[in-house]
Amino acid sequence: MTDHRFDVVILGGGSGGYAAALRAAELGKSVAVIEKDKLGGTCLHRGCIPTKALLHAAEVADAARDAASIGVRASLDGIDPEGVRAYREGIVAKKFKGLEGLIKARGITVVPGSGTLEAGPAVRVGADLYAGTDVILATGSYSRSLPGLEVGGRILTSEGALGLPEIPRRVIILGGGVIGVEFASVWKSFGAEVTIIEALDHLVPAEDVSSSKALERAFRKRGIASSLGVRFASAEQTADTVTVTLENGSTFEAEYLLVAVGRGPVTAGLGYEEAGVTLERGFVVTDERLRTAVPHVWAVGDIVPGLQLAHRGFQQGIFVAEEIAGLNPVVVPDLQVPKVTYSNPEVASVGWTEAQAIAARGADAVVSYEYNLAGNGRSEIIGTSGIVKVVREKDGPVLGMHLVGARVGELITEGQLAVAWEAHPEDIAPFIHAHPTQSEALGEAFLALAGKPLHAL
Repeated sequence: MTDHRFDVVILGGGSGGYAAALRAAELGKSVAVIEKDKLGGTCLHRGCIPTKALLHAAEVADAARDAASIGVRASLDGIDPEGVRAYREGIVAKKFKGLEGLIKARGITVVPGSGTLEAGPAVRVGADLYAGTDVILATGSYSRSLPGLEVGGRILTSEGALGLPEIPRRVIILGGGVIGVEFASVWKSFGAEVTIIEALDHLVPAEDVSSSKALERAFRKRGIASSLGVRFASAEQTADTVTVTLENGSTFEAEYLLVAVGRGPVTAGLGYEEAGVTLERGFVVTDERLRTAVPHVWAVGDIVPGLQLAHRGFQQGIFVAEEIAGLNPVVVPDLQVPKVTYSNPEVASVGWTEAQAIAARGADAVVSYEYNLAGNGRSEIIGTSGIVKVVREKDGPVLGMHLVGARVGELITEGQLAVAWEAHPEDIAPFIHAHPTQSEALGEAFLALAGKPLHAL
């Protein structure tokens, strides 16, 4: 048995863990990262990066399919699953190599293996103990299923869907949240028949209802079917098919079932509670500065209740590293974290939905404006429909921004700035948005809320 001593020991090398490691090392701390798989975690290897590579391949397929509509002679001969796989894995490999280089350049020690938290604080890996002045828990999340629904065979999680060697002809997706609608978008572009089953009344139910309805309209136009508002009852599979039954007796049959009902925290069996860390429903309880109940033990990323987003994990990892170093960083609440669903069309948002704003401030104190992308020149050129919706306090700041349309994820940072800085539309309206860009749609919404609409009545 060997004892090792570091300033900071991090359990988990995913988005939150490696961000904390890089920033802590930059601030002069000695750092060890314990990772049982690969640096980069789910996001790099099985989530954000590979799925967005698939979505880009899907976008190219759609562009080829529709090229004649803009006078370009092209045709789509089909999808080569092996070629798509090679493209996707090449992207991941390049980003992984870059991350390994960064970690090495910062002098960070990477310890391969499964770790468990112990008092000290410290993390045990086999017979070795890695003690830290501070320990950061960053063990990430896993794909959830439902009671009685066993994953295997033709019933897949997102990880299994990524590894499929074929393009299914018919697929059912259980769950209409971010993961579900992104895979629905990919498979439809690749030529599959897709049905989404969502127990709540709308797709992407965490978004503003106007965004959900806009996405539903776009998906119906694309031929993606949805069953909304009825709960899943059971699933049975044979060698060739899966049959899903809902609580109202409706049945659906396909070659595969993707289970996309959310992600759970990876905290079980890691010694957290034994070391004094408080868990609720498996999540690590922290204060607003990400301190656990155990002194000098912190938690970041998907194991902390709230949005499960890689960029939230990055921010929290950086925050904790700076907090440990005594820099007193600014807390960024989940309300100010931008969200993007990379389907076709994309859905992006930050801040309160209109319903949340009304619940918090009252109906008489909330004003919203919705601008249709049909009035935006750039959106017309690239062939997208959608909306930009801005929610504000009456005579007050911007409270939320909600966008639907191709490439609108690239616009949401402006919304984050407006919400986080409590800007009034009147503050933003004088600023110029380049023409022709989709960002002009944001400018139009701010102009309208400032009482001087330009291209809208």
